[in-house]
Amino acid sequence: MKYVDEFRDGELAGNISANIAREADPKRDYRLMEFCGGHTHAISRYGIADLLPGNVRMIHGPGCPVCVLPIGRVDQAIRLAREQGVILCTYADTVRVPASDNLSLMRAKAGGADVRMIYSTQDALKVARDNPGREVVFLAIGFETTTPPTAVAVRQAAAEGLKNFSILCDHVLTPAAMHAILAVEGGVSLDGFVGPAHVSTVIGSKPYEPFADDYGKPVVIAGFEPLDVMQAILMLVRQVNDGRAEVENEFTRAVTREGNLKAQELVAEVFELRDMFEWRGLGSVPNSALKLRPRYAAFDAELKFRVGYVEVPDNKACECAAILRGQKRPQECKIFGTVCTPENPVGSCMVSSEGACAAHYSYGRFRETV
Repeated sequence: MKYVDEFRDGELAGNISANIAREADPKRDYRLMEFCGGHTHAISRYGIADLLPGNVRMIHGPGCPVCVLPIGRVDQAIRLAREQGVILCTYADTVRVPASDNLSLMRAKAGGADVRMIYSTQDALKVARDNPGREVVFLAIGFETTTPPTAVAVRQAAAEGLKNFSILCDHVLTPAAMHAILAVEGGVSLDGFVGPAHVSTVIGSKPYEPFADDYGKPVVIAGFEPLDVMQAILMLVRQVNDGRAEVENEFTRAVTREGNLKAQELVAEVFELRDMFEWRGLGSVPNSALKLRPRYAAFDAELKFRVGYVEVPDNKACECAAILRGQKRPQECKIFGTVCTPENPVGSCMVSSEGACAAHYSYGRFRETV
């Protein structure tokens, strides 16, 4: 692993920028989607868009697990905390996601619900051990990166006989979302994808091959540093120019074709596919999320507490859904930066640091001309 400064070198960034400008055909446009919110954050933070020619446009994707969580799933967690009296544990960003009736998990906590912010699944297990007389539910969200730690926690709870621990499982799958984006009727036109970094360390590069083979869309997996992203953009421009559609791996220092087989086996042991799961912005997507296998059903909070799921429409003033699909930019939302700010988020894209709206607001990208 090289020192991080080498991936933030301004002179090298200028060289890559010059190569992109030289190789991008001025007679055509390049519409490239960075799927992952970590890349959106890097693009805004380091001003990468300013280093690209005008015909190379980066389009934000739905790769923020907090952003894609629909209101109905947050409502489920709030009902568990308020009506079932459980200790609800979850990661910090999730507590601020707006839900129904002007609520959020943070506001539910202010109203007396026992909601606790944690930093790891092991923290949730410790809460369950320390409170044997209380039911503890971990709101498990995230893409393939955070799924293995949840699997470890469930298997550990089973081994310990920790009967007061369960999870509300909202783990979702990256390739399924990419398929959904390409299948959206009247959706955004794309020339290629910058593939996720951390997700790909787990699943490898192989799952992206159908996007090249079946859709003719090149994918370049990239790390999160600015030079990683810029090099991936250059690689995509070259593929488009050559008429190629391949999966290439810029992030070779961490990603292989097969991925982390041990983590994949662990996830497969504990979880199975859901038939259908609703995403914010993408609607109900088949085989796009996970649930616990029957052998671990005792740790499934949805079954244990019989808490049903109800779809809830997004706030009509918020364009978060269109932004997650890549159809709009944050600054095209009428309430962006005015009614909706990181201190008072109306949509989930303004909550997480990986959300497109939060990234644009935090690093001044909202000053761009629409």
